[in-house]
Amino acid sequence: MNAASVWLLIIGLAAIAWLSARARATLLEKTAGRLGTHSRPHYHGWYVGLWTILPAALFLIVWQNVSPALVTNTVLAAPEAQNLPADNFSRSTVLSEARNIAKGNQQSGFNTQSQALVEPYRNAIFKYEIIGAILTIILAFAGGAYAFTRIRPDLKARTKVERLIMGALLLASLLAIVTTVGIVASLLFESARFFSMVNPIDFLFGTKWSPQSAALGYGSEHAFGAVPLFWGTIFIGAIIAMIVAIPLGLMCAIYLTQYARPRVRTWMKPILEVLAGVPTVVYGYFAALTVAPALRDFAVNVGIGGASSESALAAGLVMGVMIIPFVSSMADDSINSVPQAMRDGSLAMGATKSETIKKVLIPAALPGVVGGVLLAVSRAIGETMIVVMAAGLAANLTVNPFASVTTVTTQIVQLLTGDQEFDSPKTLAAFALGLVLFIVTLLLNIVALRVVKKYREAYE
Repeated sequence: MNAASVWLLIIGLAAIAWLSARARATLLEKTAGRLGTHSRPHYHGWYVGLWTILPAALFLIVWQNVSPALVTNTVLAAPEAQNLPADNFSRSTVLSEARNIAKGNQQSGFNTQSQALVEPYRNAIFKYEIIGAILTIILAFAGGAYAFTRIRPDLKARTKVERLIMGALLLASLLAIVTTVGIVASLLFESARFFSMVNPIDFLFGTKWSPQSAALGYGSEHAFGAVPLFWGTIFIGAIIAMIVAIPLGLMCAIYLTQYARPRVRTWMKPILEVLAGVPTVVYGYFAALTVAPALRDFAVNVGIGGASSESALAAGLVMGVMIIPFVSSMADDSINSVPQAMRDGSLAMGATKSETIKKVLIPAALPGVVGGVLLAVSRAIGETMIVVMAAGLAANLTVNPFASVTTVTTQIVQLLTGDQEFDSPKTLAAFALGLVLFIVTLLLNIVALRVVKKYREAYE
């Protein structure tokens, strides 16, 4: 009996327990008299159902992680395993092939010894699957029976169920916090290792980025200057893309909320938001095959020097189009949330519709607009595929939008692609770049919160 069947079985048992407990609690509610029962029947059902499924599920999770080692030990104790190679690598290869064949994941093995271990593996896997299934079912029955016997009018089933749900919600919150702390800790630890090899001043203020030369043994004194990467990230994601996204996104929001007819809005807004669901690789292809060649030809025709088929302008323009929905959606919601009394008051004072938009609605909706802009900036800073396909991998410190540049995220991917040694400054540089990106994003969020707080106090 495989794990999926056991999971379905305990879920079925929990459903039966829920129905049985609810039926018994309903009967108790009818015969409890004037005082009635503490909790509604469905709370009793959830109480018994949770007691049925949780202990069995926890045991099954533990068993699925423990049983592979038990299976391997059983196979190693079989007579067929006496002729296995002495070195651990060859032995692990033979055992892995035999296990895959026994599970049906592989037809045959490259090693002749693996075929002899297929039958012992099948027997051991079957044995421990049966043991796990039996113990899981016993736990499910035991938990359900224990909870079922406790059903009575004064059982505080609702309190117990709600406490369990509160604990699950708290655990989910703590999991998010622990994950964030773990990410930050790993970045700090690996970045500290990098900065023990490379001077932080050279990294933060150096203008030459050439990690390949350091990997080839030419020294890392001045090979990790990250200023070209920081500038490329700002140039593409925070300047060119925002020049496109902010005006267009804000104008789209103003049109949809103030000028568009309801019928136009109902089909135009979903079409606009479809842009956010297009895969970034599609935008990358569009930028590389359509926008970048057109911009290069335009630059050549007007006499602009240094034009490349991979340019910051191509990546920035397409990225700006991609993040228009982030700006427009937040601005749309913020403008719609402005009280109607403020609009009516402005119009009653003689202001035109455009003056009301400029002087009343936009200032009042500014927190949401700023939030949308910062969300778009964060999205643009973290974009990789469009930059790889349209802007290139060259770390250039240039203000020419027709030249090839690269960003922090693109270099992180390049540094961590393939087989890497995690004790060299070339690989550890990716963690330092990630730490800088994390700090920048955190500062953007802090600025956004301060702006939102300031204008909320003014307009609420």
